[in-house]
Amino acid sequence: MGMNLIEKILAAHSKYSSVKPGDIIDVEIDVRAARDFGGPNVVKHLTEMKLEVENISKTFFTFDTNPTGSDQKYAANQQYCRKFARDRGIRIFDIDNGIGTHTFINEGLAYPGATAVTTDSHANILGAIGAFGQGMGDQDIAVAWHKGKVWFKVPESVKLNFVGIRPANITAKDIALNLLNIFGANKLLGTSVELYGEEIDKLTLDERITIASMGTEMGVIILLFEPNQEILDYCSERTGRTIPPLKADFDASYTQLHTIDIESFRQMISLPGKPHDTIVIEKVFKRKIDSAFIGSCTNGRIDDLRAAAKVLKGRKVAPGVVLKIVPATNEVWLQALSEGLIQLFKNSGAMVSNAGCAGCAAGQVGMNGPGEVTISTGNRNFPGKQGNGEVYLASPEVVAASAIAGYITSPEEIPDIPMLFDALQQSEHEANVLENTKNAVQKSNIVEGRVWYILEDNIDTDMIFHNRYLAITDMKEMGQYAFDNLKGYEQFAKMAKPGDIIVTGKNFGAGSSRQQAVDCFLALGVSAILAESYGAIYERNAINAALPILTYSSLDGLQLADGNILRVNMETGEVVNVTKGTTSRVNPFYDVQMEIYQNNGLF
Repeated sequence: MGMNLIEKILAAHSKYSSVKPGDIIDVEIDVRAARDFGGPNVVKHLTEMKLEVENISKTFFTFDTNPTGSDQKYAANQQYCRKFARDRGIRIFDIDNGIGTHTFINEGLAYPGATAVTTDSHANILGAIGAFGQGMGDQDIAVAWHKGKVWFKVPESVKLNFVGIRPANITAKDIALNLLNIFGANKLLGTSVELYGEEIDKLTLDERITIASMGTEMGVIILLFEPNQEILDYCSERTGRTIPPLKADFDASYTQLHTIDIESFRQMISLPGKPHDTIVIEKVFKRKIDSAFIGSCTNGRIDDLRAAAKVLKGRKVAPGVVLKIVPATNEVWLQALSEGLIQLFKNSGAMVSNAGCAGCAAGQVGMNGPGEVTISTGNRNFPGKQGNGEVYLASPEVVAASAIAGYITSPEEIPDIPMLFDALQQSEHEANVLENTKNAVQKSNIVEGRVWYILEDNIDTDMIFHNRYLAITDMKEMGQYAFDNLKGYEQFAKMAKPGDIIVTGKNFGAGSSRQQAVDCFLALGVSAILAESYGAIYERNAINAALPILTYSSLDGLQLADGNILRVNMETGEVVNVTKGTTSRVNPFYDVQMEIYQNNGLF
């Protein structure tokens, strides 16, 4: 009995001449990579276990999940990995490079018959060129770096034979979505799937990548394409050597055989929440959208950008709609630039970012907010995956057409006039806000609480509320991070009690304009802050938010210590150390400050 594609690849990288489904074998890995997502844990395992890297020429880092380095945690992780790589001579495809799996193909590191593992669940994208790619956890990757091989269970194989002529308007993304419509997320679970047929053989590299990328959403180990001559020529050119054909044996065994009529395929779209919840696009025509996204490892290739450009040429993105475009790699970005696509995108009103995974990995442009409706070329739309809004999945052509229309549509149905957003009517509640404020109860001008005596000068807003938390907009969530970047007070938020009073030195709140540095104290119930002076912006922010802040020249007479109970009269400036029975004075509120305080804030 002969072997199919997955069996041939795995056998060639094991000590066995042939393998069959269910065999557990050690597989030699040609490409062993870790991303900025998962990479730090790989390094941690190696360093803690004092393990060496077996072959640095086959070992790589790819920083593609946050290629802007804009998130402080990602930036720290990237630098941690960079240092490890520099010390050992490991090659890094850094934040200027793009998606790692695409890079392996472009750089000739992966080729037909090769094996690769990385901390990317879409490493099976390499099935597009007839290579074995597998996403694995950081422990597996650490072992692969150290031993050069990992254990693997040979999967069962399924063969899909495509018949008929592919309709002109059916894109590679539509093929993937139609397959999800047929097989769902688990009918082919854990299998290696091979695709055959005349129309399959015609698919370009970029189209194969799109389809292979969504194998994970189908629950398969990998979607494998037998390399045609175009793929062999491309990989031979990229590797610098002749790549031999890779074919399944004529008598290879498959656990399932399916005949797929490609002529029956329709333009499809995935409904929010589940990639496999696919329907014909006509059923959601005219669904109003807020944003559109073109990119990801599924649809960020040059063919995808050209297809989008063809739809966008001479047109504008609908008013109020945001179109975000992210090429998969820097090579694609530069090619799009040379072909004039970047200029075309900008002329249409789109935003173009540097290469990378983008919103799919939550580390770059492409995320959406609560209530936001997005149409995306990504491979996943799980709740929260690309943000907290609704995400529909579709082809680049459909996404571009929808961005122009302002609602979900196809390139054939773009309207002359886009759909606009309706102006919101003032609610009854909003109309009565001013009336309701007249009934507000007057607040006491005296506060009393336990003292936190932090006699330091120049405590800045990063010490108070670090910028890694700036995406937080709910005040209730802010309190837990107060002072967590001030040395010696990292546990402040856990120990603080409502009513506490902070007494500190000069220039409190220096630095940025972030309101969170005030709101975090309000969230904890801090009743007042006494300082010799404040940063100018911080002072305004605190007063406007009705956080009582006062200044003093000297508090020597109070004999103040941590934990004392302090009573402060904001109108007269009298301060009493209740614990010790001593008194002093601070500068009282001035009229505007008192007015805003009694109004419970500027608004």
